[in-house]
Amino acid sequence: MTFVITDACITVKDRSCVDVCPVDCIHDEGDVDVKLYIDPDECIDCGACEPACPVTAIFAEDDVPDNMKVYIQIDALWYKDKDAARAQVEAAHGA
Repeated sequence: MTFVITDACITVKDRSCVDVCPVDCIHDEGDVDVKLYIDPDECIDCGACEPACPVTAIFAEDDVPDNMKVYIQIDALWYKDKDAARAQVEAAHGA
């Protein structure tokens, strides 16, 4: 199981989660991205990021609310095709 960043992060991007991540698996490309992304291949499931998030945007994959499950795929996609992931974030957040 990995951790996932959902829509509450959009435009907030507090970065407290980045500061506590022991494996540096949380990324974005500055102003190009409206949210942060967790690399599911690098995440060690330590959970340090979840309580550090001030807007409750981070969930263990199994605990992602049903209406935000799309972010499981979006986080993984960002590490393969950033533009496609950004388009999906826009579509999901606008929905």
